[in-house]
Amino acid sequence: MLNDKARELAGTGKNFAVMSTTMKDGSIQSHTMWCGLEGDLILINTEIHRPKFKNTQRDPRVTILLQDATNPWNYSEVRGKVVEVVHGAEARAHIDALAKKYLDVDEYPNPIQTERVLLKIEADRVFNFPPGS
Repeated sequence: MLNDKARELAGTGKNFAVMSTTMKDGSIQSHTMWCGLEGDLILINTEIHRPKFKNTQRDPRVTILLQDATNPWNYSEVRGKVVEVVHGAEARAHIDALAKKYLDVDEYPNPIQTERVLLKIEADRVFNFPPGS
């Protein structure tokens, strides 16, 4: 379950998330991502052809580092798993909402190569830095 700090970092402001997944060979892949929040779930939007999506289909465990955009030393590390994958219109609407949040534009400006998907991530463990924050 997310704590208040992780909820705030994922849900407000233009804070980025670094999402780490496990590759087929066991190595770790990390990407800086836009993120959102739905209750206690972190929301990440990607496309089905990307390795990070394929990795989560094989192994749903992920680590999300949520960094405060105004102070990168203020962060929450969330270890958890993808518990739901949403396709279609809802995933498209979500990437448009993230474009509004991060770029202040009404529609996601980049070409979509395959299909947008929304990953809903449930926390198993949360670590805040600085400790106690």
